[in-house]
Amino acid sequence: MDFLRPGSWEEALAAKAEHPTAVPIAGGTDVMVEINFDHRRPEYLLDLNRIGELSEWEASEGGIRLGASVPYSQIMEHLRGELPGLALASHTVASPQIRNRGGVGGNLGTASPAGDAHPALLASGAEVEVASVRGERRIPIDEFYTGVKRNALAEDELIRAVHLPKATGPQQFSKVGTRNAMVIAVCAFGLALHPETRTVRTGIGSAAPTPIRAKEAEEFLNSALEEGGFWDNGKIIAPSVAKQFAALCSGACNPIDDVRGTASYRRHAVGVMARRTLTWAWESYRGTGIRTEGVA
Repeated sequence: MDFLRPGSWEEALAAKAEHPTAVPIAGGTDVMVEINFDHRRPEYLLDLNRIGELSEWEASEGGIRLGASVPYSQIMEHLRGELPGLALASHTVASPQIRNRGGVGGNLGTASPAGDAHPALLASGAEVEVASVRGERRIPIDEFYTGVKRNALAEDELIRAVHLPKATGPQQFSKVGTRNAMVIAVCAFGLALHPETRTVRTGIGSAAPTPIRAKEAEEFLNSALEEGGFWDNGKIIAPSVAKQFAALCSGACNPIDDVRGTASYRRHAVGVMARRTLTWAWESYRGTGIRTEGVA
């Protein structure tokens, strides 16, 4: 195994172009596990740790450009107000040591449906900035996941950053596991209210071959909120609406049985998380102060 260590972004792109099979490594929290268990033996490792810009973020009027290697601990500390859903998800990532090393770029590169960042990225409507020696492009998060641990990257492309809109409404994240962190999710759920467009977006992890949105559930809830004037009157969402939303979220799943949980349990758990996160987020939107953030 050869170790490539570029000193700049341009050198990294050139190395990836010359060695398309090279596996990028930054935090190493996913790649090193696979190598240690001999699940992967790449010909080349492409070390990105000398490229400082990947560990930086910048804010603009409408959003946050998050470098691919910004550690989860930094998101928790500095971006809780702008990216509350992702900050909540970051709290559940493994241990403090791993949160100090791992970043969103690793979750995206691995594209495991169990990655903790995916539901928050889907719910917020993120875009992934990727680049090669041929140029740069942005991939909408809905188009990024293409199969089981597969993504839309070309073989010569690297993930540079993630673009996320600043939250304009409450966001929530919930994860089911044997404990809050230090565990791969049995399933996970993210939800974001977008008052400026009067829409709700969702994200589901570890309950389908790829991270997914519950689009039918979103459409149902968006219609119910609009028809009832909820965005303006701030009324409590009727239990029947929350129940139907939860059922549609469960129906969006296509899970499997594995050592962490059965398919039927995952469907049930996603429904419970959908109802709970909707309740927490909507109560926060109404300004009652009830459960403005939390992880189940």
